[in-house]
Order: sequence, then C-alpha cells, then structure tokens
Amino acid sequence: MPDSEKLMRPSRPVGIAGYGAYVPRYRLPAKEVARVWTEGTSALPIKEKAVPGLDEDVATMSIEAARNALLRAGTDPAQIRAVWVGSESHPYAVKPTSTIVAEAIGAVPHVQAADWQFACKAGTEAMQAAIGFIGSGMAEYALAIGMDTAQGRPGDALEYTAGAGGAAYLLGPAEDALAVFEGSYSFVTDTPDFWRRQYEKYPEHGQRFTGEPAYFKHITAAAQTFLDLSGTKPADYKYAVFHQPNVKFPQKAAKTLGFKDEQIKTGLLVGEIGNTYAGSAMIGLTAVLDEAQPGDRVLVVSFGSGAGSDAFGLTITDRLPERRDRAARTRAYIARRTEIDYALYTRLRGKLVMK
Repeated sequence: MPDSEKLMRPSRPVGIAGYGAYVPRYRLPAKEVARVWTEGTSALPIKEKAVPGLDEDVATMSIEAARNALLRAGTDPAQIRAVWVGSESHPYAVKPTSTIVAEAIGAVPHVQAADWQFACKAGTEAMQAAIGFIGSGMAEYALAIGMDTAQGRPGDALEYTAGAGGAAYLLGPAEDALAVFEGSYSFVTDTPDFWRRQYEKYPEHGQRFTGEPAYFKHITAAAQTFLDLSGTKPADYKYAVFHQPNVKFPQKAAKTLGFKDEQIKTGLLVGEIGNTYAGSAMIGLTAVLDEAQPGDRVLVVSFGSGAGSDAFGLTITDRLPERRDRAARTRAYIARRTEIDYALYTRLRGKLVMK
C-alpha cells in the first residue's frame, strides 16, 4: 500500500462539534486494595480509581457524557444520524446500549445505532467510523462514546487500576468544529494479551506480555507512523494523549516517541480515576480540550488489547473557548469524590456472588 493511502483522511473535513466526560463520584484508594490483598502499600500503580454506584452502568454514564457533548455543541439531537457506544462492559449481553442512549438524548427514531468492541479502543473505533460517516457525506453529525465500568478479579493486578468513566464526542462538519481532525492511522495485529471468554466474569491478561509486545509495540508504531505520514514531529504538538492503563506506560511511550512530560500531563488522569478502558484516551482528550487554545495541536493514540491502536491528529479552532464552559469540565467530575472502603466497593461491584 502506498504511504499516501495509509494516512486516513475523509473527503470532507470533519471535526469535534461537542465533547463531554463523566466520572462516577466514588473513589477506591489503591492502598485499600493493597491492605486487603498484599498488606503493603509500596509501588502502587495509581492513587485511586473511580467506582460506579449501584444505579450506574455504561448506559447511564454514556447518557450523562452525551448530554454534556450536546450542550457544548448546541446541536439539535434530531440531527444526529448515528449513536455508537464502545465498551467492554455493556449492561446487556443481548440488547444494545446505543439504543438506550439514543432514546434518552432524543436522537430517535431517524438514527443508526450500534455497540462497538475492541477492548480499550472500542471508543476510538466508533470515532473512526463517525469520521468516515460524516466525511463521506452520509451524515451531518454522529455521536461516538467510549465508556466502561471496568472489571478486575479480586486480588488481581487489574483490581488496582480498573476504573469507571469515559467520554462522548459529537462529530460534525469542520466548519462547526471545536477541533478539526488532520487525519488518522490504525495499527493492528493479532496479539492475545488480554481476553475474556463468554460466561467468564473477569478478564484474563498476559502479565508482562501486556506491555511488550502489546501496548508499547502498538502505541509507538501507530504514533510514529502517523507522525511520519503527516510530516509532523512531537514538537509540533502542544498536547499528547496516550491510552493509560497505569501511570508508567504512557510516560514511557511518550519518552520513547520524543514527547516531553509537560505535553502529556494534562490528559494523564489514570492516577486519579483509574483505567477507564474504552474511555481512557477519550477522557484524557476531554481534559485537554478543557484548557487548549485556538491553534494548539493534539495527538491522541488509543490502545485496545487483542491488539491495536488508533492515532489521531487534531487542531483546535477558535470556537472552543466560548463553548467549553457550557457543560461541566472533566476536572470538576474528578474533584467531586467520595472515598469508599473495600467492603463497600465489593457491594457496589457485585463481587460477592451467593448461590
């Protein structure tokens, strides 16, 4: 394939018309998990993670994030022609989350709806499709959501980091956008680093195998190829956002690629809310949009186990400063926290199963 065809650009320029985040209120400190399972608090991967309440799931959280995106866009929901929800933890095995969200925000009935999966990059898969949907002229607006109530087996390493939350993006024509896509690139291989078989309650992971050759190979290949194909370099970007399963992985990937700490710190939220899986890179981007200025450029690179990465380049427009305070900022959701102990966490997440 010629290099000119590897960088994906729509025939019609597409951008982000509105964005919104949602993070549940409850927080479980990593030291509380360590207290129960290891009796030690050294080398904890994050500070704490967000935990959904008894009445929260991917559908309810997606609705909240979508409403924030619509507030910022000021778009009539009837104009939306697709509602796509990417997640690892849809509330139903057979029944789409997307139809619930579409109904709740007033986008039905003249709308296409579907649920997406690709582990932690299910949300950016939906975003890629939305770019194509709008860029082809089939639609004016499409809603792409990445949201999870992530799972971790009791005592497993994932239990420290598997958080909840995510983001919604209303994509539309560039002339109505807060940020315009410069292009995108996807890198995929069959790398079985993380999986969950049918009927299994918790996912399995390949321990260190999840770092290399999974996360680092795909993140760096996708990012570097995008930079090469777009003729850009790390210094051209004010911000960079990488999928964040923990704090160290995105920092190492950024350093390998030539990005500086100050370029990634705004979107690096995992230490405070955990790995939100399908919402990880997407919610990091919302924090960047909450402070970015016109002309700033942003690189976003997701990662999904199994495995693959999507890389996007964005340029901020002069519409962003006026619209962003129409809805709650991401940091506001992070700040409204209620700390819980492991016992309440166990109840909220249904960890005790009685037969």
